[in-house]
Amino acid sequence: MPTPNAPPHTRHPADILGVTSAASDKEIKRAFLLKAKQFHPDVNKDADAPRKFAKINEAYETLGNEQKRRIYDATGMSSND
Repeated sequence: MPTPNAPPHTRHPADILGVTSAASDKEIKRAFLLKAKQFHPDVNKDADAPRKFAKINEAYETLGNEQKRRIYDATGMSSND
């Protein structure tokens, strides 16, 4: 579900990690570790892997930090925007 104030071209960090927006910290961390392992450029030789890996890291930075997550939920913007 898109965040109300998010720019239309962005995906919710939860979608990037493959969790719900109500996911627990434990679920977020587990999803991050699985995705990061799958798309790490040293493991995945796909030309798009570095970009996907960066998006996964950005999503985790937002959702893995309670304060940043609250800001994102309220404004639709991460600290990286």
